[in-house]
Amino acid sequence: MTDPFGTAALRESVLGSWRSSPTRLREDTNAEEDLVLGGYRDRLLIELAQNAADAAGSGGTLKVSLVDGELRVANTGEPLTRQGVEALASLRASAKQHGVGRFGVGFAAVLTVCDAPRIVSTTGSVAFDVERTRREAGADRAPVLRLPWPTDETPPDGFTTEVRLPLRETVDLDEFRGQAGDILLALDALTRIEIGDDVWWRDGADIHGPDGVTRWVVVRDHGELPSDPALGAEARPQWTICWALQVDGGPRPRDTDVLYAPTPTDERLSLPARLIASLPVEPSRRRIRPGAATDHVLAAAARAYPRLLDELAPEERPKVVPLPRFPLSEVDEKLRDGVLEQLRISPWLPSALDDKPLTPAEARLLPVPSKELAESVAQYIPGLVRAEFVEQAAALAALDVVQLRLSDVVDALTGIIRPPTEWRELYQALDKIVDNDPSVVDDLGALPVPLADGRTVPGPRGVLIADLDLSSMEGVHVVHPDAVHPLLERLGARHGGAEELLAAMASEVEHSLEDAESGLDIGALVNTVLRLVAEAGVRPGDEPWLGALALRDADGEPRRADELALPGTKFLTVLAEDSPVGVLADDITAQWSPPVLAAVGVLDGFTIVVDEAPEGPDHDLADEADWWDDQPEPPARMEAIRDLDLVADDAWPAAIRLLASEPDTWRALRSGYTAWWIAHHALLAGEPPAHWRLPAASELAGLYDTAPTDLEPHLQELMGVRGELAVESTEDAEDLLDRLADPTRTITRGTIRRVYVALAEAVRDDVVDPADLDPPPEVRTADGEVTDNGAVLDVPWLAPVTDGYVAIDADLATPLAELLDIPLASEAAPAGPDGGDPVAWSDLGAVVDACDVIGLPVPDGGPIIHDGLEVAGRRVPWWVEGDTVHCEDSTAGLGRALAWVTDRWEDRHLLAALLEDPSNSDA
Repeated sequence: MTDPFGTAALRESVLGSWRSSPTRLREDTNAEEDLVLGGYRDRLLIELAQNAADAAGSGGTLKVSLVDGELRVANTGEPLTRQGVEALASLRASAKQHGVGRFGVGFAAVLTVCDAPRIVSTTGSVAFDVERTRREAGADRAPVLRLPWPTDETPPDGFTTEVRLPLRETVDLDEFRGQAGDILLALDALTRIEIGDDVWWRDGADIHGPDGVTRWVVVRDHGELPSDPALGAEARPQWTICWALQVDGGPRPRDTDVLYAPTPTDERLSLPARLIASLPVEPSRRRIRPGAATDHVLAAAARAYPRLLDELAPEERPKVVPLPRFPLSEVDEKLRDGVLEQLRISPWLPSALDDKPLTPAEARLLPVPSKELAESVAQYIPGLVRAEFVEQAAALAALDVVQLRLSDVVDALTGIIRPPTEWRELYQALDKIVDNDPSVVDDLGALPVPLADGRTVPGPRGVLIADLDLSSMEGVHVVHPDAVHPLLERLGARHGGAEELLAAMASEVEHSLEDAESGLDIGALVNTVLRLVAEAGVRPGDEPWLGALALRDADGEPRRADELALPGTKFLTVLAEDSPVGVLADDITAQWSPPVLAAVGVLDGFTIVVDEAPEGPDHDLADEADWWDDQPEPPARMEAIRDLDLVADDAWPAAIRLLASEPDTWRALRSGYTAWWIAHHALLAGEPPAHWRLPAASELAGLYDTAPTDLEPHLQELMGVRGELAVESTEDAEDLLDRLADPTRTITRGTIRRVYVALAEAVRDDVVDPADLDPPPEVRTADGEVTDNGAVLDVPWLAPVTDGYVAIDADLATPLAELLDIPLASEAAPAGPDGGDPVAWSDLGAVVDACDVIGLPVPDGGPIIHDGLEVAGRRVPWWVEGDTVHCEDSTAGLGRALAWVTDRWEDRHLLAALLEDPSNSDA
């Protein structure tokens, strides 16, 4: 039998080492058992496939079969060599030129099922046998793969080498079949595997098998390893990597896998794709050996991973982004971190604008997967990713891709200019989002809205949607017709007709004069406002703010509308020369009707202000606060005429006639603020109306002169010209006292008395408080004289002894004295008379007859009769001192005394006449 590989010499060398060192035998036996029991458990097929791949170089075929109790694994490629046999018999050595050897330590995996493996090749064959080795070594325990023997067997046709393993236990080929696809994927040098009658082959990256095709996306790379003396004999100058992702019907990312180096290791991975890399491994081939080479290859694998995404359709790429989870091993953690970092900085996310790849670091995701929204906003949000990627937000979050909120989208759109139709398309997209999630309404509060005037405002709330044709209007601040969408109503916009549209222009109206004075053309604004006023049917006074609208006057200057009057109106004839009211330009007057112009405040007469529930003096009326304070309680309703303060001093009669000629102003003229203001501020011949009396008010003759005007008496009275004696205020009291004290006036005794009675009653009834006015320095006495030393006659018998008295009824004497600040006559009364004869009333026949005539009981007691009665040197007809009545023996004295004691003072003259002649009952 030929021995082409020199096995005899190999056996002798090994046996010699064992004989010289029995310890070496035990070491070899133990090392082989460690490989069998640990490192190569369950790795039989993959290790034999690795040997086949090493032999094949490329395009290799592996055939697995069971023949007569033997497992046979044949391969194509390079046949067995002497170096390969030496490697097989060395346990640790390797004949490979690029790393872990063909037929190196990995071949020990065959010992898990066989004790006498044979390797049959076209260049020669060798056999190992544990029993022969034990006999040669003379030991009960010996390694299998140390002593090779030649054999004459040849491989099957079409194959260069076949491993033949007489099985000591059954091998399940189905288990091998389950590994076939993975082996083809892991070992690029193999393209075909036959197991029994089943065949698997690789076409590009697709694996074909009995059950169909498994499709893969594969990315490969290679390069030089860094030098690392620690790697020793296993150092390799080249590295290779392969990322493989199953894509049957789309990406099928893995939850867990192991690292292939290039055969399976025990390094668990949690990456979506399989990694097959030429990494240094521990002798067990189950663990990666740490070091610079490992770090270099893992870093290269991480850099290559984004290329795997490039092989996929854009929408499928996020599926192979590693999701956040705890790493399954140290290698997994290092690899995951590297892959995620590379994915962050690699451009692979398609832009929503033009599909240009974006890096996750610059990418922005919408909050919802709305293609319509993405198309509408892509050009305004840099880095926006296509909408369908929102569905993969969880994966992209691992790469720190920013997911926008709708409020962020709104912020990005704020301040941009775009056609109204594009805004409507945006609203359409957002409306669908709100339908699905009403809670996002709050995020859309500042959504820009284009207006018909070309501006864009933030937020639909309060914006108007026009319900009428705006084609002939400019400057209307409503949603542009081409942008109107129901979403705007959901966000607070509201429909509006002319009235609402007009109200929306309040700010522009308010600033119109300022704008016009700055040189801006406000013609469009004016025309639109007046058109809306006409459409809405606004009446004068309905919207006072319209008075701020700037209109041109007759000189072409801008003025507030409420400072202009229609040309030729009578109102202008009663105004003062320095009145701020101008005349409206003729062309504006010709274009718009008087009611429309009046509605914006243009004057065609006096304006009426109406407030159904006034809260204070805030109606911009002259001296309104004074009137308000003058009221006993706040008015429940207010109707007043404005601009009364503009009337010329000498034009009041004409102004009153003008006011009285219109029903509305006539009604307002007679009460409230208007009546108060005219009474206090209007003038007749330079004096207030209350300075004069009506011609028919004869009881005021001497006190007041008749008004020097041809104004009708009822209009004079309406102005406040006095028609009767009345004290209704402190001002009335002051005026009357001043007039009584005026020595140039001739006033009758009756008028004097009536005035004092009216004044005293006003004090008594709390209409006038004496503390509120200064007392007059002089008073007019009962006889018409004016004096500064008067007194109020509070009892009648003191009249003859009191100089300069003011006569009045006794019950009004005290309030009058308080008002005039002069004493009562009784406070300075002299001592009463002496002497006289007491007489009973019943003894005086004339008294009895007089009482009988008028049906008056004769009083008890009686007076003291004096032949001539004097007090303080003056003759008096009667006197009262306590309960005693004195009188002279005359009908005048007896009549007054009888009237006083019977409480019939008003009948004193009648009683005196009856005492004179009882038959004179008509006296």
